[in-house]
Amino acid sequence: MSNKVRPYIFYGHTQSLCEECLAVVPTKILFQNEKVYYQKRCAEHGVQKTLVSTDIEYFKRCKEYLKPGDMPSQFQTAINKGCPHDCGLCPDHEQHSCLALFEIIDECNMRCPVCFANSAPGLGNPRSMEQIETMLQTLLASEQQPDLVQVSGGEPTLHPQLMPILRRLKASPIRHLMLNTNGIRLARDPHLVEELASLKPGFEVYLQFDSLKAAALQNIRGQDMRNIRRQALEKLEQYNISTTLVCVVRKGVNDDEIGDLIQFAQQWKCVRGITFQPVQDAGRNEDGKLANRMTLSEIRTRIIEADNPFGDTDMIPLPCHPENISIGYGIRMDEKIIPVTGLLPREELLKGVDNTITFEKSAGLKETFFKLFSLDACSEQTTEKLETLLCCLPKIQSNGGLTYDNVFRIVIMSFMDKYDFDLGSIKRSCTHFVEPNGKIYPFDTWNLFYRERVRSGY
Repeated sequence: MSNKVRPYIFYGHTQSLCEECLAVVPTKILFQNEKVYYQKRCAEHGVQKTLVSTDIEYFKRCKEYLKPGDMPSQFQTAINKGCPHDCGLCPDHEQHSCLALFEIIDECNMRCPVCFANSAPGLGNPRSMEQIETMLQTLLASEQQPDLVQVSGGEPTLHPQLMPILRRLKASPIRHLMLNTNGIRLARDPHLVEELASLKPGFEVYLQFDSLKAAALQNIRGQDMRNIRRQALEKLEQYNISTTLVCVVRKGVNDDEIGDLIQFAQQWKCVRGITFQPVQDAGRNEDGKLANRMTLSEIRTRIIEADNPFGDTDMIPLPCHPENISIGYGIRMDEKIIPVTGLLPREELLKGVDNTITFEKSAGLKETFFKLFSLDACSEQTTEKLETLLCCLPKIQSNGGLTYDNVFRIVIMSFMDKYDFDLGSIKRSCTHFVEPNGKIYPFDTWNLFYRERVRSGY
């Protein structure tokens, strides 16, 4: 009599969340039918099995890109209840704030069905300049010279003191400043765009841009935003304000447009890249169903199969948070985009070329690689780092003089929710909210556990 064989490979073990009560529960990592699943076991709600990746090899590759975490200069809370219930940051967190978000208002001029912040018209609550200063000093104490700060909301352009806030942050040691916006005010207020241009260099607009189709925008944003988004882009192009297009992806709604959106982004000189964000099951997320979920791996597959220069080796795990962020860098040369990341695999910097350079033989190049392909490289600093690498790459000839205008990147940024939460990965989260209460929260745990609790105390 032969032994029965389980219909999966048990790859490992982690801790995730019960999808009913959000308790931290033991979780098996299973490989089955060429996919990766979490099988969770809650004492109260039983067993739950959830798809977390459609690409086993890429899932395993992420572990090869782990690097030592960069510690913040200061932690805000002690270890008490254990992760994820000590955020603030606590000393058990393994990564500093690569990208810090300042939410400056809850008011919004839209009511997006997928809004993780649950923003809407009538919510108001603009943060005072005193609160902004507290947030800034909290971040400076933690980071000294923060890499990236993104001003968000709500819709931040509705804040009555938007420009004073941006100028105050610009005058601080922050290296790169971003404004996250739906584009409505940019499209309708050319004077505002002119004022934003005065913040260059080291300033960028993070512009919502989810679809080229009316029906998809109606589903994701509640209205057809095509004209507004194009008008906003035309204004940004006029002033050559560095812009990242941000696409929230919902399966069956706009996932078939990923290739088209990349092509569209390349047509604008002011666009430095496009970021894809699978819908996070947090905040509003109306009609949120498992059937609408997109995994990072599914988006990545759509990118590498689309008609664009970025292939499998070009979309790599981001070393500071490899499981949840994939990034591909390219440079614009002679009206073409040449991917750089494909020339820089983890084990061997230039595999298969005559003058192979390995990380082991070039520690400085390894350091440059890790500094480039981290979130802090989504900034003006990218140019210098790219030029450092290009001088070592025989496939690319660069005569110097590269500017941030030459950069084009594709990023997939997946924020964990109750379905794909992973305790190990959450400790490596590098995208953080900074709050007026003097604490810093990982994006994922902020939306899952802290947003309503902290905001109710304002």
